[in-house]
Amino acid sequence: MKDDGFAVPLLARPDLRRLLSVRMFGQLADGIFQASLAGTILFNPERQAHAADIATGFAILLLPYSVLGPFAGVLLDRWSRQRVLFGANLIRALLVCAVAAEIAAGVHGQPFYLSALVVISVNRFVLSALSAALPHVVEPGRLITANALSTTAGGVVSAVGGGAAIGIRLVVGGGEVGYALVALGAAVAYAVAGVRAGGFTQVQLGPDEDTRNHAESVRNVLTGLRDGGRHVRSHPSVVRAFAVISVHRFGYGITAICTLLLYRNYFSDAGFFRTGLAGLGQIVAAIAVGGGLAAVITPIAARRIGYVAWPAALLIGAGVVELVLGLPFRIQTFLPAAAMLGFVAQGVKICVDTHIAQRVADDYRGRVFSLYDTLFNVLFVGAGVLTALVLPENGRSATSVVVIGVGYAVTGLVYLFAGTAPDDTAGTMTAVVIADCAPAGDALTAARSATAVVPPPPARG
Repeated sequence: MKDDGFAVPLLARPDLRRLLSVRMFGQLADGIFQASLAGTILFNPERQAHAADIATGFAILLLPYSVLGPFAGVLLDRWSRQRVLFGANLIRALLVCAVAAEIAAGVHGQPFYLSALVVISVNRFVLSALSAALPHVVEPGRLITANALSTTAGGVVSAVGGGAAIGIRLVVGGGEVGYALVALGAAVAYAVAGVRAGGFTQVQLGPDEDTRNHAESVRNVLTGLRDGGRHVRSHPSVVRAFAVISVHRFGYGITAICTLLLYRNYFSDAGFFRTGLAGLGQIVAAIAVGGGLAAVITPIAARRIGYVAWPAALLIGAGVVELVLGLPFRIQTFLPAAAMLGFVAQGVKICVDTHIAQRVADDYRGRVFSLYDTLFNVLFVGAGVLTALVLPENGRSATSVVVIGVGYAVTGLVYLFAGTAPDDTAGTMTAVVIADCAPAGDALTAARSATAVVPPPPARG
């Protein structure tokens, strides 16, 4: 069946609606739980947040995607994905209850961080299982649209969960008990996701017998990452794409952590513009709006001017935004800056994902995207570590804003004028447009499963 790009016919399938509901309740819980962690670590007046605490928090959120991501598929090709979705969501609900008890009791430091890390690590398996199960509830010809619908809606619902957490906190009050009750809201949503997953039969979501018989080993994954790196080095245009996403992700990570510190330790409320957890909610909403617009505009713009010229233009624009809206260090300019930088982040990622998928050989695509996902998240955590070591506790650093702004602009200009190398531009290629607002880990499964034959982009930008 031809993919017409419309999601409405897909929703007529009850099994797809059930799988989507598992993702929606799960990612709603993700947003609530992550907001409870942010409030506990950053904006709880009973605790003093430092840059090192923020860096640790981001490590908890992202390192499981980096370390476990490449190996999750190995296990999910052996285990019943229905049992994974059912059991993991119920386990998450119980674990979050334990974390909520720790928050209420004032537990902090390594025991608290370790508990949160376990919860987020389970998330990695759930997201991978959702993506791997999708082809079992939708026709192959509609898989691209189903993947875009699933991951984009999941990202939006996660942002809604963050907003819901703020609403819960306003009702139950602040302090450690308040944030513990917010976390319990996530436990309820995780439990609902588990119950919804229980409606599938044990074999309905795969893996089938052939997949089990040909499943990779952990050693295969490590060898594959090495081979993926070698394949990337043989394609200069892919190396440049990796370099672009690396510069952007590192700068974006520093900007994000500085923003959190500013909202925690520097800014004051100014009418509509709020600090604390409410201000963080405004920032998250602005980023979500910018990312959503990018998901709509980027495919059109990139097809017009190319998957190199568009991200180059976005990076140059991001440099201007950093310097013009960032340097004044006023809360009124940070909200529009967040929306613009969210637009840039999503637009650059869509283009780089697509460009890499176009250029690498089909046999290497999964391995290259495993390497890509790991790099994507490790760089963000690395940015947090650097910020914790060298930047002031209030987050106000004009030097970092100038360096990031100039770095974005220079990277965009270099990428634009470098164009594409002739090593892999000829012929028709298999490509995928991955327009998701979810964590980067879903790019691997999307690249493996949602492909379409498209002509190559222009030779230069």
